[in-house]
Amino acid sequence: MTNLAHNETNLLSINSIVENFQHVRSVSEWQCESLQIDDYGLQAMAETSPAKWHLAHTTWFFETFLLKPYLPGYKPLNAQYEYLFNSYYNGVGAQYPRAQRGLLSRPGVEEVYAYRHHVNDAMLELLSNDKLCTEELVNKVILGCHHEQQHQELFFTDLKYCWFKNPLYPVYAHSVQEKIQTNKNNNQDNWLEINSGLYEVGFNKSLSSSALSSLKNFSFDNEQPRHKQYLQDVSLSRYLVTNAEYLMFMDDDGYSRSELWLSDAWAALQSSASKHSPLYWVEQDGQWYEYSLQGLQPLNLDQPVCHISAYEADAYARWKGFRLPTEFEWEIFASLHTDGAGQFLESELFHPGAEDTDAPVAMGKLWQWTSSAYLPYPGYKPVEGAIGEYNGKFMCNQLVLRGGSCVTSKNHYRHSYRNFFYPPDQWQFSGLRLAKDIYK
Repeated sequence: MTNLAHNETNLLSINSIVENFQHVRSVSEWQCESLQIDDYGLQAMAETSPAKWHLAHTTWFFETFLLKPYLPGYKPLNAQYEYLFNSYYNGVGAQYPRAQRGLLSRPGVEEVYAYRHHVNDAMLELLSNDKLCTEELVNKVILGCHHEQQHQELFFTDLKYCWFKNPLYPVYAHSVQEKIQTNKNNNQDNWLEINSGLYEVGFNKSLSSSALSSLKNFSFDNEQPRHKQYLQDVSLSRYLVTNAEYLMFMDDDGYSRSELWLSDAWAALQSSASKHSPLYWVEQDGQWYEYSLQGLQPLNLDQPVCHISAYEADAYARWKGFRLPTEFEWEIFASLHTDGAGQFLESELFHPGAEDTDAPVAMGKLWQWTSSAYLPYPGYKPVEGAIGEYNGKFMCNQLVLRGGSCVTSKNHYRHSYRNFFYPPDQWQFSGLRLAKDIYK
């Protein structure tokens, strides 16, 4: 196993990794500064997790996959945390039931923070030991940081869903004027074309073999290997579908027309619990409002429609006479027509802003549904051991989303990133971009 910390360059790289680790860990705690103590334990449905659990689970990851196997003499703060805060890693051991995480009033919030600081101190001790900083260890540190950034995003999606169940519609951050303004004098074509041809998709590995140079070249295993895909002539919409456009679909009885909906989607619509609008829309006295982390406010018609399921996205696309893009069409579109700018967590808006029609296509704002099933790429191999359960075992019955969202960290995003959820899911920051076939 290669040791990486015996020259000046690699020592500088280790320092960068330590700085990144400390930054990521601090962001999780910054996100919680607006919470009251009662907010930490909320779990409104099985798919969400309490904020306190996210803080503890991300800590458990570093303890389980780095400190226990790599730091000699490491002593866990509480041996039972291995069971309480294991999410789904069967290779590690049994897990506390996911749907009951909200019942864990103990350990208390102060104890969870003490757990985080205990692990942070041990991680810094580990990373300060030149002899222990192997490529394998460093790769796992980088993975752990990206894993925590995923949970930072889940913190917002889960908290928002839980607070929406409260008639007081709690406010996480007070309204600010949008930093991304809509230019009403739009003369640009709404469609951007991709010519037919053979394209390479998937994460493009750096030429460098050093794990320490890969802070900016990270990818999850499900983004690899890079491979070729043939695309037909196609155009994707420059802009995300807006609230105004989606409202026209609703006003045209979009939720009542069976010809627009996939069979499973139509069956779900017939259930009494089905909501015939995006998740956080609320109708009061004939007017639509939308709940965001800025509270309940009148629906902004210029903003992208948010928190819709794949079923809703697909039905809207059919209503317009178009379709959802495949994930490969989306990736090539992003590589050709974006400049890396976008609205991410760092904007501190916590809600997708209206798009600037004079600017290049922006990333962030919303994850965008594709029509592609979440499946392995040709030649995909999960990593060995329990960490190999991270992505591969979920490649069944889910669809891929692309693009990042307004609560995704900017340095966590890349065009090859494959998010995945079940078609009925609405509570993630999900929207849609349309595709249309070109016949020449």
